[in-house]
Amino acid sequence: MRNRLLCALWAGCLAATLGGCGPHAQRGGPPLDLEETRFRSNLRALTADDLEGRRPGTPGGQKTVDYLTAQFHKFGLKPANGDNYVQQVPLAEIRTDSDPTLSVEGGRGALLPLRQGTDMVLWTPRTTSTAALAHSDLVFVGYGIVAHEYHWDDYAGVDVRGKTVLVLLGDPGYGSRNPGIFKGLVLSAYGGWSYKIEEAEHHGAAGVLLIHDPGTLGFGWNAVRNTWMGGHLELASAAAHPDRPAIEGWLTGAAGRALFSQATLDYGALVTAAARPGFKALSMGLKVSGELHTEVRRFDSPNVIGVLPGSGHRHEYVVYCAHWDGLGRDPSGAVLSGAVADASGVAGLLLLAQSFGHTRPPPDRSIVFVAFTAGEPDLLGSRFYVENPVIPLDQTAGAIDLDALRFGGRTRDVVIFGSGNSELEESVRAVALLQGREVRPEPHPEQGLYYSSDDINFARHGVPALYVKAGVDDAARGPQYGLTQWDEYMAQRYRQPGDKYSEDADIAGAIEDLALYRQVGDHLAATRRFPRWYPDSEFSEGHSRAESGD
Repeated sequence: MRNRLLCALWAGCLAATLGGCGPHAQRGGPPLDLEETRFRSNLRALTADDLEGRRPGTPGGQKTVDYLTAQFHKFGLKPANGDNYVQQVPLAEIRTDSDPTLSVEGGRGALLPLRQGTDMVLWTPRTTSTAALAHSDLVFVGYGIVAHEYHWDDYAGVDVRGKTVLVLLGDPGYGSRNPGIFKGLVLSAYGGWSYKIEEAEHHGAAGVLLIHDPGTLGFGWNAVRNTWMGGHLELASAAAHPDRPAIEGWLTGAAGRALFSQATLDYGALVTAAARPGFKALSMGLKVSGELHTEVRRFDSPNVIGVLPGSGHRHEYVVYCAHWDGLGRDPSGAVLSGAVADASGVAGLLLLAQSFGHTRPPPDRSIVFVAFTAGEPDLLGSRFYVENPVIPLDQTAGAIDLDALRFGGRTRDVVIFGSGNSELEESVRAVALLQGREVRPEPHPEQGLYYSSDDINFARHGVPALYVKAGVDDAARGPQYGLTQWDEYMAQRYRQPGDKYSEDADIAGAIEDLALYRQVGDHLAATRRFPRWYPDSEFSEGHSRAESGD
């Protein structure tokens, strides 16, 4: 009841603010020009073959940056970084040779060496020419989580310094299917691969091996191979630390289970135990040896940032963001154009920038448009931005991430990923109501998409951030069709050559979502109070949010 009342109140405010209730209304100005033809034009440009998958540090990446800066200038946006549209992000690319080795001894005998790309994908975060493990003890640490608020510590009572840890994806809530453990079926912040690697590093592990699980990740082994075999990117400052793990990587589910079999351990029983309170890490009685050789290249790659100055409180900001980069090419040389992830988000960013640029008078607060570099796969560009903000974070009212817009028709529903965090969500519900849609739960909460999008870096630094997308209830064909289409995309095209733009693509759903983002941002730019975190949000503690007066 409370949410319905809030939505009704916010809907009334939005209608007054925007001068109408339709998705193409705009306060005191012309209709919103969120046109399919312009969106398609942006998509064609961003997925063109000569951009070669938009990988940072390549000629195609530079062409992408040139295109974005030219568009920002054309739309009348001001440079955000002094007189420059770009913020350079220092990166290190650590490219592994084609044939790294990894072997395991002990238990039932020597396991056959694992093959790069087929059984494993290895890399090193170190900027050295050679990285190696020599007879490193293998320790199964379950989910590899230390979470005091959940009274959970998978590293309690075990010393993994100099050893190699074997880690499950996800977290114990999903693994146990117990709603009383962590967040139940909804992935917590502790379920992502980046967290697990960082926690292992914190405990001094020399190696980290993640067991691939498509059910938790949402994508298959081809996507893993295409993402992590093309040269590992690190922020240059992080890559300079010599005490990071020597080798990190993924194992296929079959390779991971084979290690338990070699150690004469019951894989199923230990996975079940790892999801229960009181689990203790286990030395598997196996020794891991491996070596890889690398080529290291250091370069700068830009975040591209433009600002539409506000008409009143121009030193307060609303941020729209997407990451411009892609993966380049897959190991076979095929271009990974990443039409949905994330050319669609950048195409939408440009369309919104053009739309806001037509607003007369401009919004009260300034609107910031950020195209991040190095979003694939570890959100490096947005991490660098929030640690070195061009726009003050304490004067940023909120951020809206446009990652991976819908290719398909309109939907009856909207999904707020990572819901339950801030008052921004009330604005989404109100705008969705005006569009004749309703907010529904995530179709795959175990995948934790909020934690793998650029919005998470804003949230961790105190800025309420939204990741909102069309749901799966296709307006013409229903929810089962929409869910099947999403699952098929993740399994067959995500981070694969099949994620490409076609003139036959239905983009009505993307345009409808862009209208929603436009209205949410317009209202956020007009209201005087900064949105608050909900008291029970994981991001609410320890953050001081600005409260502005008239």
